[in-house]
Amino acid sequence: MPLGLPRPDTPDVNLIRAGSHGEDVRDVQQRLARLGSVIDPDETDGTFGASTEARVRAFQQQRGLVADGIVGSDTWGALVEAGYAIGDRTLYLHEPFFRGDDILTLQRKLNALGFDAWKDDGIFGPHVDAAVREFQTNVGLEPDGIVGLETLEALERLRADVEAPSRARVREAESMREMTTLVGAIIAIDPGHGPGDPGASGPGGFVEHAATARLAAALARELGRRGAEPILLRDGLDDPSTGERARAANTADAAVCISLHLNDGEPAAEGATCLYFGTDVSTSPAGQRLAEHIQEELTGRMGLMDCRTHAMSLTILRETRMPAVQVEPCFITNPREEALLREDAFVGDTARAIAIGIERFLTPDESGSEEPAAER
Repeated sequence: MPLGLPRPDTPDVNLIRAGSHGEDVRDVQQRLARLGSVIDPDETDGTFGASTEARVRAFQQQRGLVADGIVGSDTWGALVEAGYAIGDRTLYLHEPFFRGDDILTLQRKLNALGFDAWKDDGIFGPHVDAAVREFQTNVGLEPDGIVGLETLEALERLRADVEAPSRARVREAESMREMTTLVGAIIAIDPGHGPGDPGASGPGGFVEHAATARLAAALARELGRRGAEPILLRDGLDDPSTGERARAANTADAAVCISLHLNDGEPAAEGATCLYFGTDVSTSPAGQRLAEHIQEELTGRMGLMDCRTHAMSLTILRETRMPAVQVEPCFITNPREEALLREDAFVGDTARAIAIGIERFLTPDESGSEEPAAER
């Protein structure tokens, strides 16, 4: 993957990591330097050493990415996006969608002024286009959806308070109040990883993509028993990119999206965690609430160690239009938890806990039950 080009919507290839050398590394270092990072002079010849890795990890953490110190497609895309400031380019609805911090700033300004530009994800999609046109109409400009000098000047004159509650957050709060039942709800289930990117492996050889597929099948059965309409975003030997999975969930008009992954770390590391969309400037309140309900079921009902919920800007959380959560019920690198993942009873209990968490989220009185809705 030539890293001088915008991020392709494909799985990671040509990862840049500790020990890498060359122009791609120098490109990463220069982008980090323009963002204020200081790289050890001994590495600025294109050597990916300890200083570069530390700066990459810090950037990933700040952007809500997995802080592994490796530059893959997500981190590269974030580096490209971080280089855009509002006014650097003319913005409009384009396929593929423009992405960048300039769009994030635009969204925050529009949302603060009461124009719903969707969650602050830095993606110029149809919702941003509609918000721009509505804004232009309100200030007497031609509603062409093009964010050029006149539109930017109008935005600047209004001095939007980007720290105030945004229209996007108000919309999410309103949508949560409209939720009534799990029955009939379309639930998108993403079995994390796939044959081309198998994920982590346990000490006994159990591979993450196989474990998540098994858990996804159990969750689909459990949700079906409760009256929901589950759809799998990966099936069999299919290996769609994360962006393709997000688009499939959007196309299906799913009520929620659940991405299943397994954590990895030291052999003694254990416990469950749930991730929802969030950055250093914005979070999804609906995603956070969904994550909290599922986390409570995994830890309270099943007794798994609580590794808490966390806001992150992973692709599946960022690019889905519905509340989305990445669920990591345990560490596949922990020998005991890897063994549990092979047990039908544990997989079934985990699926049931996640399903109850989803039902609590979709039901106003949060009355998730052990029994399927049709049997109560």
